[in-house]
Amino acid sequence: MATTDGVTNGALNGHNKEYTNGTNSQDHANATGYSNGNAQHRGYDYGGNPLAHQNTGDSARLPAFGGEFQPGLYRPIKGRKFANPAPLGLSAFALTTFVLSLINIGVRGVKIPSIVIGLAFGYGGLVQLLAGMWEMAVGNTFGATALSSYGGFWISFAIILTPGGFDIGGTYSSEGGVNDENYALGYYLAGWFIFTTILLICTLRSTVAFFLLFFFLDLAFLFLFLAHLYPNAEGDIHVNLNKAGGYFGIFAAFAAWYNALAGIADDSNSFFVIPVAHFPWSDKGREKRGVGSKSMPED
Repeated sequence: MATTDGVTNGALNGHNKEYTNGTNSQDHANATGYSNGNAQHRGYDYGGNPLAHQNTGDSARLPAFGGEFQPGLYRPIKGRKFANPAPLGLSAFALTTFVLSLINIGVRGVKIPSIVIGLAFGYGGLVQLLAGMWEMAVGNTFGATALSSYGGFWISFAIILTPGGFDIGGTYSSEGGVNDENYALGYYLAGWFIFTTILLICTLRSTVAFFLLFFFLDLAFLFLFLAHLYPNAEGDIHVNLNKAGGYFGIFAAFAAWYNALAGIADDSNSFFVIPVAHFPWSDKGREKRGVGSKSMPED
């Protein structure tokens, strides 16, 4: 059966309404038509992705991950009173990223990132990880993966920055070359750039506001890992590349706060709706243009 985005106009207050985002837990392999009526395939042929247990073949136009993680399109679970955990995770990410990015830019001459350690452990790390686990509880794979992963990023980054106890940087300065620590951090940040690029691809059918969050974050990781891979002979990171990463980190932080606001503001606490600008090819964009949804094939 074809699904549609039942969020009415004013969709940003969607946690008070319900809609079907198309990525339900139904075993689509057992649906008539998914295996061309061939009974021997119905037990395991999911049309493309056996891990997702949903049709991902070329014939299916799946909806965006959407409602549960994308602020403003939250779908509450029937029978359970779950709030939308996304704004909490986004806020934790935003504040920690904001402070570190100011230091990367060198605002007021501050260059030592020690103040970030507390934020990275407590807010950007622990709180964001908890928000990711709550996303798991509401059944949203994307939200759980993104928030839990970035929560893990901040905890691991705090471990790297912690002086004395872990002394990770000291092992490089005592046993390796002058730039070994920079290169190692470059590899670390390059991995997060790749991961963020994967998530960025998954936002192409959501909203402009949500896409920009991951776009700016992806560029921040790109410039930061390049800054560490191209240091000078004295072992100092590339200043201009590091500042560029800091500026894009600032943009990402404000984009995260904006999306968090879009998920928090509703008719109980706000006089207006936060615009998030749906892409014209997204389900909501197609709905506004009067184009029928092709998210799921007909039964």
